[in-house]
Amino acid sequence: MIRVLLADDEAMVRAGVRAILGSSGETEVVAEAGDGREAVELVRAHRPDVALLDIRMPRLDGLAAAEEIVRTVPGTAVAMLTTFSERAYVARALGGGATGFLLKSGDPYELIAGVRAVAGGAAFLSPKVARYVIEGLGGSDGGGRLAREAEAHARVAVLSPREREVLGLVGAGLSNPEIAARLHLVEGTVKAYVSAVLDRLGVRNRVQAAIVAYEAGLVAG
Repeated sequence: MIRVLLADDEAMVRAGVRAILGSSGETEVVAEAGDGREAVELVRAHRPDVALLDIRMPRLDGLAAAEEIVRTVPGTAVAMLTTFSERAYVARALGGGATGFLLKSGDPYELIAGVRAVAGGAAFLSPKVARYVIEGLGGSDGGGRLAREAEAHARVAVLSPREREVLGLVGAGLSNPEIAARLHLVEGTVKAYVSAVLDRLGVRNRVQAAIVAYEAGLVAG
């Protein structure tokens, strides 16, 4: 079972999300919080696999709570659940270490799949958020995009062919077991490759690596 902490200041929203996750048969909500400070405290107490956080909450907002959880409880993956998809929120959440960004308006399956993905060490972005990621979380001007693409190509040039292959699969949203199956490697080897890729790119997590992969043209489609 995937153990989840759910944080949202609206009890009705928490009830709905809890019901959706419970319907999957593979997820258990072990604690609920009504504000960001309580969320951090409950994560420290329960050590869930995933902390699912709303952005706008009293006492401590979800973005600040996410940063604190990533810093102090690294074994818990963080995903944001919100009605807000503005780029500033997306950029700060992913920059702060969140590996999932889900919209409350999304399909229930999207929520279940997102929690499953981040619990497994992969990244998951709602389709609307993924579009921002593909655009580099920056301006849409052609010159800016070309500059980011050139920088991304330079960054991946230091990777070995196998590391670039792994990076492309990380960018496609595959988990370590899925990458291992695709490349016919043992999972421990894949973990070592992913760790090396993150280190050589100078990024904090798989989502930031995925942005580089997209901009460098390593992700099909």
